[in-house]
Amino acid sequence: MTNKFVFVLVFFWTVLSSVAQSARVKGLVLDNNNLPISNVNVSGAGVVTQTNSNGFYSLLVPSEQQITLVFTHVSLKKATVSMALKNNEVYEFHLVMNAREEQMGAVVITSNNKKNTTGITSISPEMIRKIPGANAGIENILKTLAGVNSNNELSTQYAVRGGNYDENLVYVNEIEVYRPFLIRSGQQEGLSFTNTDLVQNVDFSAGGFQAKFGDKLASVLDITYRTPTKFASSMELSFLGGSLALDAVSKNNKWAAVTGVRYRNNSLLVKSQDTQTNYTPSFVDLQTHINYQASVKWNWSFVGNISQNNYNYKPLTKQTKFGTISNPIALLVYYQGQEKDQYSTYFGALKTTFKPTETLTLKWISSLFHTQEQEHFDILAQYQLGEIDTNIGSETFGNVNFSRGVGSQLNHARNDLDALIANIELKGFLDYQSHTLEWGAKYTHESIRDRVVEWEVIDSAGFSINPVRLDLIKKDEPYAVYSGPLAPYQSLRAQNATSIHRFSGYLQWSKKGMLNRHAIWYNAGVRMQDWQLAATTDGTNVNQFVISPRAQFAIKPNWEQDMVFKISGGMYHQPPFYRELRAADGVVRPNVKAQQALHVVLSNDYSFTMWSRPFKFITELYYKNITNVNTYTIDNVRIRYAATNNAKAYVQGIDLRWNGEFVPGSESWFSFGYLKTEENTNNRGYIARPTDQRLKFGVLFQDYMPNIPTVKLHLNLVYNTGLPGGSPAYADPYLYQNRLNDYRRVDIGFSKVFIDGNHLKPQNRFFKNCKELTLGFEIFNLFNNQNAITNTFVRDVYSKNEYAIPNYMTTRVFNLKLNVRL
Repeated sequence: MTNKFVFVLVFFWTVLSSVAQSARVKGLVLDNNNLPISNVNVSGAGVVTQTNSNGFYSLLVPSEQQITLVFTHVSLKKATVSMALKNNEVYEFHLVMNAREEQMGAVVITSNNKKNTTGITSISPEMIRKIPGANAGIENILKTLAGVNSNNELSTQYAVRGGNYDENLVYVNEIEVYRPFLIRSGQQEGLSFTNTDLVQNVDFSAGGFQAKFGDKLASVLDITYRTPTKFASSMELSFLGGSLALDAVSKNNKWAAVTGVRYRNNSLLVKSQDTQTNYTPSFVDLQTHINYQASVKWNWSFVGNISQNNYNYKPLTKQTKFGTISNPIALLVYYQGQEKDQYSTYFGALKTTFKPTETLTLKWISSLFHTQEQEHFDILAQYQLGEIDTNIGSETFGNVNFSRGVGSQLNHARNDLDALIANIELKGFLDYQSHTLEWGAKYTHESIRDRVVEWEVIDSAGFSINPVRLDLIKKDEPYAVYSGPLAPYQSLRAQNATSIHRFSGYLQWSKKGMLNRHAIWYNAGVRMQDWQLAATTDGTNVNQFVISPRAQFAIKPNWEQDMVFKISGGMYHQPPFYRELRAADGVVRPNVKAQQALHVVLSNDYSFTMWSRPFKFITELYYKNITNVNTYTIDNVRIRYAATNNAKAYVQGIDLRWNGEFVPGSESWFSFGYLKTEENTNNRGYIARPTDQRLKFGVLFQDYMPNIPTVKLHLNLVYNTGLPGGSPAYADPYLYQNRLNDYRRVDIGFSKVFIDGNHLKPQNRFFKNCKELTLGFEIFNLFNNQNAITNTFVRDVYSKNEYAIPNYMTTRVFNLKLNVRL
C-alpha cells in the first residue's frame, strides 16, 4: 500500500513538473447591446484564438512582460489593449467592441500572492451558492477539501485534521462567532451562522495559522461580508426553504447595508430516513451588515443576527434491516412521546476602523452573543427484534416471522441553558515598506448557566437492565430473581453556574523580500491568554495562563516552474470553553487545563498551465503532537468530554488537491487526504481517536453542455472511510472499539440559466430589471447509499446478545431550486 501510494505521488509530481507555465487572459466580448460576439480574433504575443458562440475567449500569454492584445472582427472596429501579467496570473478582461471607432487602452494589473504564502484556501461565493448539498453553504464546500471530514449531511459541523467540532475558529468580519451548546444531532441544528447571500470573501486555513487568529487547535474559517455599492436584491426558493437578501446604498454613498432573511425546513430530508415521524421544524434567521463611511479615515460597521430554531419531533415507527444475506434481521420500533427543542440566539457586533495615515490602521471591535436553549423530550421506544422470512415462494417473504427479542427504552431530558458572551478588542496594523506589524488585545466575559436532567431506562422482556458499571448482586437473570437496586441505565443530573474572564493578545511581524533572486516571505508572532474561572455553584476559582509562539516561512524560487514552498507551525493552545469543562456526568470541572499542540506543516503549491488553462497542485504534510488532551466521545454531533487532562495524542497525515479549470471558465478540484490520529490515556497505549478518518476523497466538479452552455452541471462527491464511532458511548474504548461503515455520498445539480448579467438579457418587460434567473434540479445522495451516523444497541436477555443497529442518514431526495437576482 505504501509503495503504491508513493508511486502515485511521484507520477503526479513528474507529470505536473513537466508542464510549462505562463499567464492567461480570459473574458467576454460583447457588442453595444451587451450581446455576445462570436468569431472575434484575439491575438497577442504570437498566439491567436477566437471567441465562441457565447463570446468567451481564453488566451495563454507570456508573463512578466508587457504584451498587447488585439481584438478584430469582420464587421467591427479593431480594439487593442496593453497589459503585463504576473507568473501564472489569471486576469479577466471583458470588452465591448465598437462598430464606429477603434479602441485603444492599457490595463494596470497588480498581483497579491499573500494567500499563496500563508497557506490560505480562498473559495468563491458564487461557487458556494451553486454547489448542491443537503446543507448547502460554506461548510458544504469545505467538506470536499482534503483534511476536512464529516459523516452527517444534516449538520454544518466539520472536523479538520484530527480535531473535533469544537476546535474550529469561525470569524465574520474579524469577529468570532459561536454555535449553540446543546446540539446533539444535525436535525436540531438548524441554520449555519454564515449567510451565503451576504458573503464577499471566504478564506480557510487547516493548520499552522498565524498568531493573530484565536485559541483553537484545528482550523480557521475567515469570512468577510460585502459592503454593497448599489441597490440589488436576490431570492432563492426550494423545497427545503428559501432566502431573501437586499443591498441598499444611500445617495451620498456613506451608508450601505446588506440584509438577509433565511428559512429552512428539513422535513424533505428527515422523512427520507427509516424513522416515520411527525416533524415540524422552523429554522429562521435575520442578519444584517451595516457600513458607515464617516470620512476618508474613519469607518463604522455593524453585524447583527437573530436566529430562532424550533424543533418539534414526534417519531412514529422505524424499521431497519441489517445482518447478512443468509441471516437477515429486522428491528421494528414503535414510538410514543415527542421531542421539543428550541434555540434562540442573538448576536451583535460593532466595529470601527480608523486610518490616521496610509500605513497605520487601528480597529476597535465589541460584540455580544446571547443564547437561550432548551432540550425537552420524553420518548418511549418499544422494539421487536426478529428474523426475516427469506423463502422466496412464501406469502410472508420479506416480513418478520419470528421474534428473537422484545424490549422497550424510555428516554427523558429537561436540559436548559442560558449563555451570555461579551467581547471587547483593540487591533492595530502597521505597514512600513516591506515590513508589517500587527497587534491586538482582547477581553472576553462568559456567563453560562445550565441545568442537565437526563435519564434512560431500558427494559428487555420485562427485566430492567441496570447500568454497566453498577455492582450487581445477581447476574444470572432471568433464571434467578434479581434482588439488587433498580437504577436508570443512564442518569445525569447537574446544575451549573459558571463565569469566565479571558484576557488575550497577540503580536506578529511579517516581511517579504528577496534571497538572491528568490522571493521570500516570513512571519513570526506570539499569542497569550490568561483566564479566570469561577464556578459559582461551589465557589471554586481557578486562574491559568498560556503563551503560544508561531512562525511561517515561504520561498518562491526563481525557477521556470512556478512553485512556492512553505513551512509553518508553533505552539497552539486551546483554553477550555464551557463544553470542555462539563464532564460526561454534566458537572463542571474548573481545573481542566488548556490542551496544547505542536504543529508542523510542510507544503508546496505548484501552479502550471495545461490545455491552455491554469491549474494548481497543492501538497501538505502535517504533524501535531498534543498534550493535556481532554478525551471525549461523539454521539452524532454531540461531544461528551471526560473533563480531564490525562491523555496525550498525535496527528499525522498528507493532503493533496488538484484544482483548476478542467472545463473552461469553471473551477473544479479533486482532493485526497490520509490521516492517522491516536491517543494514549493514562499510559494504557495508543488507540484510535474518535476523529481517526484514515482516507478521504472529495470531488467538486462544474461543467456545462457544449451545445447548450446555459445548462450547467455541479457535482459534489465525498468518500470517507469509517470513523471509530460504532461502539456504545459507555464502552471502554480499550476493550471495545468498532468502526462505522464508509461514508459515500454524491450530490448533483442541474441548472438552466435563463438570464445572467453577461449576455442573456431579459426579453420580457416583467424581467427587465432581472440580472439572473436560474432554475435548478438537484438530486441528493444520487446512488442512494446507506450511510450510518451511529449505532443503536439492542439487548436481548434470552440470547445474551447485544446487536448494533445502524442509524442510517438520508436516502435519495429530489429538490427544485429557483434563483433570482435583481
